[in-house]
Amino acid sequence: MNAYWIAFQTIVVKETMRFVRIWPQTVLPAVVTTTLYFIIFGRLMGERIGPMDQMAYIDFIAPGMILMTVITNSYANVVSSFYSGKFQRHVEELLVAPVPNGVILAGYVCGGILRGLAVGLAVGGVAAWFVDFHPHSPLLVLLVFVLTSAVFATGGFINAVFANSFDDISIVPTFVLTPLTYLGGVFYSIDLLPAVWQKVSLFNPILYMVNAFRYGIYGVSDIAIGWALAIMLGFLASLSAVALYLLHKGIGIKS
Repeated sequence: MNAYWIAFQTIVVKETMRFVRIWPQTVLPAVVTTTLYFIIFGRLMGERIGPMDQMAYIDFIAPGMILMTVITNSYANVVSSFYSGKFQRHVEELLVAPVPNGVILAGYVCGGILRGLAVGLAVGGVAAWFVDFHPHSPLLVLLVFVLTSAVFATGGFINAVFANSFDDISIVPTFVLTPLTYLGGVFYSIDLLPAVWQKVSLFNPILYMVNAFRYGIYGVSDIAIGWALAIMLGFLASLSAVALYLLHKGIGIKS
């Protein structure tokens, strides 16, 4: 058990040092981009859009903006790191070591969570210049933060397993994550949509994450919080099971 803990710590430290060492490429871009979003959408356009869910528009979009950076960075950290290991063929050394697949997956996912936390705190600091935060439920904020980061870090791991080139690791973020994020209630309340599109939006998992995070901060949500947490836990369990199966079978890894 002690050996497994050492293996887990080693992977987490490696993953953490990887994004800390190149922080101008991993943390700073999210801060700059979010600042521009707040200035353009929050200050300039927000005053013309008006209130959303009985709050200022800039206040409404702040939780979603923070969570959006957490999603992309948690995903990117794991998919790029594990695929680089495949490409350089040093991931094979990890797989032949007497370390359970669960420890390997947990190490990479925790690395993604820590990058999501680092970027989320940095972006949250930027948001605090524009928005006055008074968390409605700090524990819920932390729980949603960790669950969201874990879900997409695990998704990034699965993407890395199937990827055959560096181009493949950008397909899911570009054609899946970005549309789901922008259609996930970050910039609008689903109450504004026609009834049909409200029902369609309920199939978007990011909608539940954004609304649960917004409820943790403001106590306002378009979705029942219990249902949102259940969706996140279900996705995490399902993706983890798939990732462990892929590791066990060596799909996309063993040649």
